[in-house]
Amino acid sequence: MSKLPNQGSPSRTLSTVVTAVSVIRALEELGSATVDDLVDHLDVSKTTMYNHLATLRQTGLVVKNGNAYELSLQFLLLGEFVRNQHILYEAGKKEIEKLAKQTNEYAHLSTEQHGLRISLFKVRGEKAVGDKYQTSKLQKPDYLHSSATGKAILSQLPPERTAEIIDFHGLPGKTGNTITDRDELREELAETRERGYSYNDEEEVEGLRAVGAPIKDRDGSVLGALSVSAPTSRMKGTQFQETIPEMVTSTANVIEVNINMADRSSDTPNLG
Repeated sequence: MSKLPNQGSPSRTLSTVVTAVSVIRALEELGSATVDDLVDHLDVSKTTMYNHLATLRQTGLVVKNGNAYELSLQFLLLGEFVRNQHILYEAGKKEIEKLAKQTNEYAHLSTEQHGLRISLFKVRGEKAVGDKYQTSKLQKPDYLHSSATGKAILSQLPPERTAEIIDFHGLPGKTGNTITDRDELREELAETRERGYSYNDEEEVEGLRAVGAPIKDRDGSVLGALSVSAPTSRMKGTQFQETIPEMVTSTANVIEVNINMADRSSDTPNLG
C-alpha cells in the first residue's frame, strides 16, 4: 500500500531531482514546449532550465525538435515495463478482454497508488462509447470516490486508510451525482463491502454507469478492481442490478484464483 505524496521525508529530498521531475511534468502537461515556455510555466531561471534539459536529453528522457522539447518514447517503454510487472495486469489482462467481449462495453482494470486510481488496462467492447475519454483515463490518475473501480477499492481498505485518502484528496464533485459527503460515502462503501460489488450511477460522467468488483490476494488485501461501464440507456434494470454485477464479480473471482494459484506455485516442495 503506497504512501500519500506528502508522507516522504523532506530532509531527504534533492532539489535538483525535484526540479527535473517538475520539468518532466511540465512537458507532460504542455506536450511540446520551448525553453521560454518552460521558464514561464515553472518560474525558474533560463540557466537552470537549460541545465536540466541538457541532462534530461543526455539521459534519453527528453528530445528536442527544432526549438521545442518533448518527452521521449523512453517513457512508453518504462510504462510498459512497469505495467507488465504488475501482478494484477498479468493475471487480469485476458479476463478483462473476455469481459469486454461478453458485454460489448468498456471493461476496466484499476489499482490504487498514492490514494488515487490508476488505470492499468482498458478494453473496448463492440458497442462501447467514449473512446477519447477512456484513452485519457489511462494517462492520468484520478479520484477513487467517483468511479466503480475506485469505490470497490475503497470498500476493502482499512477505515484509517480511507480517512487518510479523503483527508488528503478530498471528495471533489464531478457530476451532480458524485458523493461528496464523507458520511454518505462511508455508508456507500459499507453497502459495497456487504454485497461484493460497487455502483457508479452517473457519478463520474453524466449518462454513464458502471459496476465494479474488488480483486484481493490470498491474504484478503485489496490489489485493485475491475468494472464495466456503459451508457444509462443500455445499463439499466436487471442489466444494471443483476447481470453486470454477476459478470464482474465472477471475473474478479477468476482473476483472484489466477493470482492465488501463481502464489501457491512457490509452495510446492523442492525435490531437487
